[in-house]
Amino acid sequence: MAAQHDAPLETLFLPFASGVLSWPAGPVLFLRARDGWPLREHAQPGQLVCEQSFRPFADALEASGWTVRDEQQLADDRTRYAVVLVLPPRQREEAKALFARAVALAAPGGIVVACQHNNEGARSGEGDLQQLTGLGGKLTKNHCRAYWTAPLNGQHDAALAQRWATLDAPRAILGGRFQSRPGIFAWDRIDPASALLVEQLPADLAGRGADLGAGFGYLSAEVLARCPGVTALDLYEAEGRALALARENLARLDKPATLAYHWQDVTAGIEAEYDFIVTNPPFHTPSRADRPDIGQRFIAVAAQALRPGGRMWLVANRHLPYEQILNESFGQVRVAAERDGFKLIEATKASKSATPARAPRSTEPKWGRGGRA
Repeated sequence: MAAQHDAPLETLFLPFASGVLSWPAGPVLFLRARDGWPLREHAQPGQLVCEQSFRPFADALEASGWTVRDEQQLADDRTRYAVVLVLPPRQREEAKALFARAVALAAPGGIVVACQHNNEGARSGEGDLQQLTGLGGKLTKNHCRAYWTAPLNGQHDAALAQRWATLDAPRAILGGRFQSRPGIFAWDRIDPASALLVEQLPADLAGRGADLGAGFGYLSAEVLARCPGVTALDLYEAEGRALALARENLARLDKPATLAYHWQDVTAGIEAEYDFIVTNPPFHTPSRADRPDIGQRFIAVAAQALRPGGRMWLVANRHLPYEQILNESFGQVRVAAERDGFKLIEATKASKSATPARAPRSTEPKWGRGGRA
């Protein structure tokens, strides 16, 4: 479900709502689209095509009846658009590549309209689009900046657009072991939380497992390399761009395990039973809003998906409030390691045969602030 107040989305449509720009009769493309009331105020059914690789946002758009396409589908389609709307990401290389694609997908005489929150790179984004095409106008409201091109008739810097178009292309990282691309979480490195989990990963993980929030596949690759008893591994990832990379990265491995890839919002629940789960859950949205409830929901979903006696290995920032949901969802919880502000948790689902005596209710968590079980 879209947020009730989405300042960049509302400000993006403000030039049309205020009459500064005219809404076209022709087709409109919305890159990095999000659902909300401004779409319904302006776009007609069948007029608007949305591109969104983040599954919760894509689901919300489709639930409202909008057409959602992925990057490859747009590349294969020859349609050119009277207006291309853009909500640029914070990662600058990814944003520049998105601007280059927006210009390429605009029809002759079409315009590109973008908007960002002031704290999410708005000034840089405006400067980048101005460098590429020149600006036709801009306005500020809701702590956001909307800016747009003049009608495009080939006057943009074509050589610059060609260079920018490749800035977020997949490329080899970590000595060629993985493929990644700008805009993916920790796209050019192993983040320290995942590194901590891998260092403590037990070799006895076996059977069918899942990686919740798999990113470009680093944790899954390490599970397969270090745990020979794993027979099947399911990767769940809400960001489609990351999941495509994970599929490519794991295809390089010579491992007998059965692999499955799910472009899915884990917080919506998963329907499977697993012997183990590994996860480094997100705790913010693509707009970088702090959302510890996302990680809490990952924990609850993992507990539901594990068989009795199954184990979850979770790594998280130490300050995140996960104690209560861990204690409520699992039979045993212990802190396996701590380092650099991160905590690694091993949580075991209670066995069906276990009938522990009920102790008096305590306000203390099963593991203390000092990080010991």
